[in-house]
Amino acid sequence: MTRRSAPARTRAPRDPYGFGPVAGFVGPVLGVIALVVIGAVTLGLMNGQLPFQRVTPGSGPGDGPAVTPAPPGVIITEPEAVFPGSIVYAKAGSIWIQTGTDARQVTKSGEDSMPSFSTDGTWVYFVRIQESRGKFAYGNSGRAWYDLSTPNLMRVHPDGSGVQRLLSGRFAEGQGSWFFWLRQPAPSPDGKTIAVISDGPNPLQSDVVLQSFNLSTKKLTSLNVPESLSLGHQDPAWRPDGKYLLYVKNGRELTRGAPQIYRYDPATKKTRAMTGPGYLAPAWSPDGRFIAATKTDAFGTDIAILDSSGKEVLRVTNDNHSFSPAWSPAGNAIAFLHLEGTIVDLRMARLDSSTGRWTVTEVVDLTKVSGLDGASRPSWFVAPSELPAPSAAPGTQSGPAAPSPSTAP
Repeated sequence: MTRRSAPARTRAPRDPYGFGPVAGFVGPVLGVIALVVIGAVTLGLMNGQLPFQRVTPGSGPGDGPAVTPAPPGVIITEPEAVFPGSIVYAKAGSIWIQTGTDARQVTKSGEDSMPSFSTDGTWVYFVRIQESRGKFAYGNSGRAWYDLSTPNLMRVHPDGSGVQRLLSGRFAEGQGSWFFWLRQPAPSPDGKTIAVISDGPNPLQSDVVLQSFNLSTKKLTSLNVPESLSLGHQDPAWRPDGKYLLYVKNGRELTRGAPQIYRYDPATKKTRAMTGPGYLAPAWSPDGRFIAATKTDAFGTDIAILDSSGKEVLRVTNDNHSFSPAWSPAGNAIAFLHLEGTIVDLRMARLDSSTGRWTVTEVVDLTKVSGLDGASRPSWFVAPSELPAPSAAPGTQSGPAAPSPSTAP
């Protein structure tokens, strides 16, 4: 998505998402969807996640032993891909929901991304880009028009009904029309607020940072958590009990991105670093004791499990092309995105903890050559009636060493 020519504004351009931790190995292949304020610059993917532009679905049948075409353009594998509940993801500007037996298209605007289930599964929150015309006055009587791509915070029921626009990023300044960013909605467990990444409501006074949108008042409020100047935040993730909110503080180390997971306590308004640099896209385990995250280094990205202190206890993948985990509410699997060539698909790692430590029992493809949206994290919902009886989670475990957490500034 590109924002085409627009008049200059008073704030200097910033580029919090214009670098990816894997740029060294896939930069030439993947287009960075860079965050912008002005001009013909591409919309940024999250710092640290694989930088993608939308990719066209592959035309081949895939190499799985049994592949079954789903509704147009999505291919799911079977029978090993059966899982409880539903996983929502984005593809070619539309929202899709996949179950263990099928995949269905929920929206068809061609401009939708970043879906996330509400805690009770009754809503899917997402971002929709609306194309429109903006204008501004110049000189004594001149007037110019330009194209405006405005993010909107939306929600829809999983069956595709009840589409609602909750917040528009469009605003007027002087005689011109502009927009502020809205990204990565994360509904709170109590259903009252949505954590979002935004520079609204006044982008002249804010970077693209962690904010809270109140569903009752319709107001957007910054949480005022620490940031690196002009780099902002990404990847909000609520603990299932609502006690903590994780987010990623973007940073740089020389020419590379250095994303770092932080924890925000809504009760005390305090933050602390959960990891050293190199971790992003956190997802809580259902019991809130562990965190799945994307680990990034010079070779690429993989899925890791961290304990409550931020220590890495298991490397789930070791292929350098996996990212954006979503933990199953059942606790025994993690879904994640995987890059093969230029095609993004959905995979699932099944987990076991019966020995007192996490292990991966198998990794299966949930889609093949489907060209999913790499900028949109998957989200997983399982109805309480489908949840298995809880099993004991691992206790203290050993695993690959992770950088020591530090105290937030």
